[in-house]
Amino acid sequence: MTAPAFEEFDPESDCDCPGCTHWRHVLPHSAAVGGFGGHPAAHSPALGPILTRAGGAPIALVLAAAAAGTALGAAGATPALAAAHAPQRPGVPAGDDPGSPQGGTTPLHGPGGSPAKIKAPLTTRAEIINRAKEWVVAQVPYNMGAYWSDGYRQDCSGFVSMAWNLGGNEWTGSLDKYGVRIARDDLQPGDMLLFHNPSDPEKGSHVVIFGGWTDYTRSHYIAYELTRPHARRVVTPYAYWSNSDRYLAYRYKGVRSEPVKGGTVTPVTSPATAAFPGAAAFGPGANNAYVTRLGRMLVARGAGSFYTSGPGPRWSDADRRATRAFQQAQGWTGADADGLPGPATWSYLVNGKGRDVRAANAGSPGRPGGPGTPAKPPAGGVASHGVAGYPGRALFRPGADNAHVTRLGRQLVKKGFGKYYTQGPGPRWGEGDRRNVEAFQRAQGWRGGAADGYPGPETWRRLFS
Repeated sequence: MTAPAFEEFDPESDCDCPGCTHWRHVLPHSAAVGGFGGHPAAHSPALGPILTRAGGAPIALVLAAAAAGTALGAAGATPALAAAHAPQRPGVPAGDDPGSPQGGTTPLHGPGGSPAKIKAPLTTRAEIINRAKEWVVAQVPYNMGAYWSDGYRQDCSGFVSMAWNLGGNEWTGSLDKYGVRIARDDLQPGDMLLFHNPSDPEKGSHVVIFGGWTDYTRSHYIAYELTRPHARRVVTPYAYWSNSDRYLAYRYKGVRSEPVKGGTVTPVTSPATAAFPGAAAFGPGANNAYVTRLGRMLVARGAGSFYTSGPGPRWSDADRRATRAFQQAQGWTGADADGLPGPATWSYLVNGKGRDVRAANAGSPGRPGGPGTPAKPPAGGVASHGVAGYPGRALFRPGADNAHVTRLGRQLVKKGFGKYYTQGPGPRWGEGDRRNVEAFQRAQGWRGGAADGYPGPETWRRLFS
């Protein structure tokens, strides 16, 4: 008997044939996603052998019989193995490239559902993030042909539609009408970063919820997103792993102010003015650009060791302790040194008045009405994170100029990681410092965010051990 010939073709994804429809209903969520591209029949023995191509889409096998009447019986079929996923592009960690197509605009629960009566209801930033976290905790699987119990489609745009509490499922080509364009420096938790490719929507289009900057350099942020294999919360380089320059930032039009003690506060978006923004902009629950500006001014005045990350827009205990240290450096006590900035604290910081924190801690008198003299770096004892001599992340960032940077550079050279220095090392942080630190981190076997070129406590410990 002559062996049959095989022809390969690519059917449409998320096949609506009776077999696939049946298996999508009876298989668990996790079985309908991943390497098989959400095609349940692709791994159902009752439906015969199906191949998968690189990228996850199924490849049906059509039998072109060499002789009339020739048929291939089920007993003689040998299921083919699924092809491996296509290799990731250089620089994009596995699973971080959104090779996940999305559905179009649909009502809740799909085409057979009914649209909600309320479109774009008001919501708070906290509610947006909490809804996103619910899908992350539930590990909602990616499946553009499926709808979660709340009615939202299980793809990237359905995820954002859910987080923004929209009345239906939008897609990357329609989500922008629910938001207003904002600048990168204006981003706050609950905003979205959107890339829509109008020429080929299924190629690269993606959208994520912005969850906040990881530190004051604003090079990485927390992203909430739905991509293969399931919803996740992940530290992401700005704006994304791929097509970074094509992402746009949007703020949901329905974001409303959140209650705070003593009333409500309007979201802060412009901290450029030197005027004190008011006590409501600071303290527990505050999340705005003024908090970031306060932290940066405190770091510049010697309070960087109080921050393990940041400063950032969300008020933290590090902000409170750094503010209190600055207030105490001025000789203030009691309610005047409570760690919450008032008009006097803000004025001193904005106008560069008073004594620096390091000068005060070191016993240096400083200059009346001007910054004090920075203290020398500790030679041995525990400085931060329980690591001897480590002064904190804030002293190794663009714009940093201190003796710790020099000490770090000399140790890198001593360890054989100084090839990126064209001169120095010196006290001013530069790209040579960052690349040498990155080389040292990669030599430890670290990748991704663990090898970003900025020394953390573990980098410091290994470098000086």
